[in-house]
Amino acid sequence: MTTNQQIHLVLRPTAEAMAEHFKLIEAQVPELKDGQVLVRHHFLSLDPYMRGRMNDAKSYAAPQPLNAVMQGGTVGEIAASKSAGYAVGDKVVGFGGWQQFSVVDANTPGLLRKVDTTHVPLSAYLGAVGMPGVTAWYGLTQICKPSPGKTIVVSAASGAVGSAVGQLAKARGCRAVGIAGGAEKCDYVVDELGFDACIDYKAHKDPKALYEALKEATPDGVDGHFENVGGAVFDAVLARMNAFGRIALCGMISGYDGEPIPLKQPQLILTNRLMIEGFIVSEHMQFWPEALKELGTMVATGKLKYRESVAQGLAAAPEAFLGLLKGRNFGKQVVKLV
Repeated sequence: MTTNQQIHLVLRPTAEAMAEHFKLIEAQVPELKDGQVLVRHHFLSLDPYMRGRMNDAKSYAAPQPLNAVMQGGTVGEIAASKSAGYAVGDKVVGFGGWQQFSVVDANTPGLLRKVDTTHVPLSAYLGAVGMPGVTAWYGLTQICKPSPGKTIVVSAASGAVGSAVGQLAKARGCRAVGIAGGAEKCDYVVDELGFDACIDYKAHKDPKALYEALKEATPDGVDGHFENVGGAVFDAVLARMNAFGRIALCGMISGYDGEPIPLKQPQLILTNRLMIEGFIVSEHMQFWPEALKELGTMVATGKLKYRESVAQGLAAAPEAFLGLLKGRNFGKQVVKLV
């Protein structure tokens, strides 16, 4: 295990991200020092936030460095260890990036965490029982604050985050309404995930038609909204918000290529006295144990369902990532390496 394939970011996109912004290279695996472990990655996580980090711009996180491994979540197993805390074969979740192997200092808190795959599949620790699941849990419980009988709307409802939001809302006695792109995704959201309704925004391209469809699905208005998209979808939901409604602003994927995302009726924030809060889940680590406990239990008992889009092999990561940004994935997008 001396050779390690990696994908680097070699050019920054000025508009739409393209395959030529990435490069597959081979590197040597360094020898382990005391306290270090070698992790063989089984799955890589692909997530929309990675697009923002490709830009050299001020944001909540430092830009992805050029000519370095694309950063991101990973799950795998310990392939070699010089740490008393980890044995060869231990299953772990970490932030190893787009590469086959990573060397991790096991003494640094937060870099690596052992996981139990007895009842939860390893890849689920990148999705439903990982960062996306905790993102859903935090935005819903701490910002939207659901209670029985309330209506919760979530955009990108068939994705890794949105699918969990609706199921967690249903478990709390809410009416869950999703917005997704395409009849197949909407059928999945309602028939398999148990949402009460789902709006296909691709079938309602006119803003008025989108609003009318949402109005039909939310006869009592919207009390809480989990926003992943922005643009016309966000405009439609804003127009359905009840007074004192709460909005968790998680993502704005419609603007990840750098285009402005104007609001059509920002006055609704004032007239309906809305609470809107943007959040980054890594800034709320104190909630992770509680969230992961609930998410893990629900997945293990079949009460939280999820779907994965699986790309095969490291070389497939860039195209899979670009497809994710265009909504071609179905559920959580991962890359399988082993």
